[in-house]
Amino acid sequence: MYIECMAKIKISASDREFFHLVSRAGFTNPFSDQRLEIDRAISRNESGTTWSEVRPEAISEVSKRIAELDGGKTVCIDDFQSTDRQLIEHLFLFDVYHQFNDHFDKLIDEQAAAGEKLLKAAFAGEAISKLKARGFSANRARHYFSLFYQVRRAFYYIERGLVGRCESMKKLRMDLWNNIFTHDILHYESLLWDKMEDFSTLLLGPTGCGKGAAAAAIGRSGFIPFDESKQTFAESFTEMFVPINLSQYVESLLESELFGHKKGAFTGAVASHDGLFALCGQHGSIFLDEIGEVSTQIQIKLLQVLQERIFSPVGSHQKLSFHGRVIAATNRSIDQLRIDGKFRDDFYYRLCSDCIYVPGLQQRIQEDAGELDDMIAVTIKRIAGHESGELVETVKEVINKRLGSDYHWPGNVRELAQCIRRVIIKRDYEGDTVYKMSGSNEFIKDIEAGTLDGQSLLAGYCSSLYKKHKTYEEVARITKLDRRTVKKYIQHES
Repeated sequence: MYIECMAKIKISASDREFFHLVSRAGFTNPFSDQRLEIDRAISRNESGTTWSEVRPEAISEVSKRIAELDGGKTVCIDDFQSTDRQLIEHLFLFDVYHQFNDHFDKLIDEQAAAGEKLLKAAFAGEAISKLKARGFSANRARHYFSLFYQVRRAFYYIERGLVGRCESMKKLRMDLWNNIFTHDILHYESLLWDKMEDFSTLLLGPTGCGKGAAAAAIGRSGFIPFDESKQTFAESFTEMFVPINLSQYVESLLESELFGHKKGAFTGAVASHDGLFALCGQHGSIFLDEIGEVSTQIQIKLLQVLQERIFSPVGSHQKLSFHGRVIAATNRSIDQLRIDGKFRDDFYYRLCSDCIYVPGLQQRIQEDAGELDDMIAVTIKRIAGHESGELVETVKEVINKRLGSDYHWPGNVRELAQCIRRVIIKRDYEGDTVYKMSGSNEFIKDIEAGTLDGQSLLAGYCSSLYKKHKTYEEVARITKLDRRTVKKYIQHES
């Protein structure tokens, strides 16, 4: 497999090709089709249809190849020729990371339950020692251990919190992973792991579609350094994600809730109060839900935080620093809000480092009918604490009988959860009888009467879709029309 050359190990051509595959696997989005293909090549299992089937075989094959390299002793990075050392580093990182996946998952579960109390990572010494034995310095070993924890948390929350087999959900998971690590995790690891606070995120999608779960996956997956002296990470990831629904506060209270206030700043301010921006640490993220509802004045103050990374409590001239990341979400059309002058362009351009669309349930079911079955099973498991095939069949029976296959699920995933609860309690669910798309009945009558020309038909269809999906981009995707054409039809109809 290899020979000694000037006291350095020379890798054979076949091994080098294999190690390049392992390197690519380690830095490829795990939710992408490309990662599945790479792991198929590593495992030599071309028949595996899912990553969960292929991945264990790929991990096992990498361990086997490393054992062959070792030949009874532990080889390290410096044992190889300089031209091969980065490749060997990636090989060892891949191997050590996967050795401790279960340990990281257990720590994530236990830390989530413990809250702000920092738990010891009992396996840290072993993992860091393995990295050191492979030639990584103490500082680099500790850094990579911290990165392993971040990668595992991101995978954990994206995979478990945003399930779905349809193409739009696959894309969402890929987008979230790239949002955390960029499209090139190697570049992220070398340059950006401690600089992501400047990358804000805007989540778009209809009410109840899961924007909160998407925001939590980002917010709980920030880099946290490991404190080797205490055998804990510097912060609990449960404290890193600070959410607020902006629409639940009147403006006078919202400013205080966000930025805090000084004692005596207004009537009732009997003590100083720390706002959410002060409570969000340097490794954390603040989630501003319903960002489309805030006034221009609040937008200006938020813009200052994004641009200058400073803010002042109400009634104070003190300048406080904000080191976290901002995630925002809305179910309203940002395009229309900007056109109407309700959302400042400068604020939008500071928020849109990345815009991610979270699809509604109806869209997901249209893309893949099995999506509803998956969501019913997952939701029942979350509600009941365990799987129940009997409950799944009962819920499906009620939905098929009472709602039919073309029900539009206006409340999306949130409505589905309530539907399941209703079925568990009453064995019945009649759907959302209040939700009606204005004008839809008249539009359907005109279609049936044959009184619409082609342009009016398209305008009515685009408008109906826009009322449901809230963005020109999604209407353009569904209708396969140019976005400007969609916008023209919608504005014509309105």
